[in-house]
Amino acid sequence: MNKNTKYWCAFSKLTKTASAFVNKLYNYFGRIDFAWNADISDLKQIEGVQYKSIESFIDERKTINPEECLEYILNKKIKYISLEDSEYPYLLKQTDNPPIGLFVAGSMEECNFERTLAVVGSRKASESSKKVLNKLISDFRGTDICIVSGMAEGIDTAAHKSALENNLKTIAVLGGGLDKIYPKSNKKLFEEIKNGGGAVITEYWPDTDAISWHFPARNRIISGLSKGVLVAEAAIKSGAMITANLALEQNRELMCIPGLISNPNTEGIYKLIKSGAGIVTNYQDILDEMNWQIIPQSTAIEDKKSSNNVQYTDNEALVIECVKKDLLTVDEIIMKTNLNINDLMVILTKLEIEGVLNRINGDKYIAQ
Repeated sequence: MNKNTKYWCAFSKLTKTASAFVNKLYNYFGRIDFAWNADISDLKQIEGVQYKSIESFIDERKTINPEECLEYILNKKIKYISLEDSEYPYLLKQTDNPPIGLFVAGSMEECNFERTLAVVGSRKASESSKKVLNKLISDFRGTDICIVSGMAEGIDTAAHKSALENNLKTIAVLGGGLDKIYPKSNKKLFEEIKNGGGAVITEYWPDTDAISWHFPARNRIISGLSKGVLVAEAAIKSGAMITANLALEQNRELMCIPGLISNPNTEGIYKLIKSGAGIVTNYQDILDEMNWQIIPQSTAIEDKKSSNNVQYTDNEALVIECVKKDLLTVDEIIMKTNLNINDLMVILTKLEIEGVLNRINGDKYIAQ
């Protein structure tokens, strides 16, 4: 935390002031402490800010002490990441109206934001759609793909649980504070994500209730964190459709799982497909839409070694480590490992035959 964190926390405690207003103040003043302490004459100079919003901010600011806000967060051992912190997710920061700060339970450090896939859908999802979704996510087992969703009932819950079951990181975005888990039935899921499965995040102060108008705002974070958005089931008027539209506005890839046309929760799906959304019937469709190569985690390689009872030489292990996260040519591997071409080609051929490496487009390699 930096010296200005207390002011970011104070802004986050405001209940009558939208993030868009705070973003305008921060962009205008260039420093969050200046924004917090600005007088009314300075605030009136900001283009596009309504006087009613200024009055609301001034009135509510009188009731909030930045030092006490920071002390409250520290005492509750909640991590807070502001817009000016280096840990703030870069994809989210690029959106038009990013949250000014994020309260975090768990850790986002191991979440790969180059491989984030949002999964959204109906709270009253059919069992068939949840089974299809579980199969799709299970096919990503052991990769560094990160599943993002909203921890609501139905599709959201199914997505998070499938991610955890398949050793994937997952990020849950709440429509309330971290002390007000909604739905209550997901308290166990909250703990599982927090304790190693990824992170549960929110822009709302810890004791904020999850109320209806928070969820559309929450959806911009779900899509904003993600490279692509997969819609599993969606009625025409639904939160999933809001997220889908936000994904298009944020220039994210949009994909849909088709379902029975007799199901009301597929009306939105087919509307999106007709508008150009990608159709997903298996995991490869997602990889193709996103132009992703599956990248196994180190545990996947270790599991393969132990299951096959294979012992690798130092040079073989060096090559595996080299291509564990990057798709590399032979020349690039030589530069990283300092192996000579003859020795390297023998190693690559052996590891490819054993199924440890994949050769892509003839001359590039990546670990399985």
